[in-house]
Amino acid sequence: MPDHVSQSEELLVGRHVLIALTGGIACYKIASLVSSLVQVGTTVDVVMTDAATRFIAPLTFESLTGRQVYDCQWKQGDILTPLHIQLAEQADAVLIAPCTMNMLGKLVSGITNDPVSLTVSAVDRTMTPVILAPAMNVTMFGQPATRRNIETLKGDGFTVLEPEDGWQACKSFGKGRLPETETLFEAIQNCFA
Repeated sequence: MPDHVSQSEELLVGRHVLIALTGGIACYKIASLVSSLVQVGTTVDVVMTDAATRFIAPLTFESLTGRQVYDCQWKQGDILTPLHIQLAEQADAVLIAPCTMNMLGKLVSGITNDPVSLTVSAVDRTMTPVILAPAMNVTMFGQPATRRNIETLKGDGFTVLEPEDGWQACKSFGKGRLPETETLFEAIQNCFA
């Protein structure tokens, strides 16, 4: 165990965490989160939608984790098990951040047409916690469909973090910002408390 790991961070040592990114400007915050997790001895795999790769390059996460990013649902792992199944089965916890309005709808509807929705659909949530960190424009977050989808996903066993209030990239102010790195880190840590 690294010397700089605190007692509370010990819970993450040796754990396998899957970080999934969907398309939003808040993707840039996830590089810091991934780095923090790796520094305390967590194995981190990263899954990205095509839209997420337009905000931050997979190479960023490959450099931070030393592991290949799963950014195309047609990539294969070993010959016997599809990569999305391998990633889902290896994970001790999963975080989707940012989790867009689009991804919330896909998770509710069972649509699995991208690497994130496909991989998360293969996670056994009775054994592996899945945390959603919605992040979007204040108006999008307030839409009835978004609110319904969040309540449905909570009922389906997902943990949903509330977005923060603040300035948004769309030049608006309100609820919808991705929580800060420390909050996301703590949410993952709490999975093992």
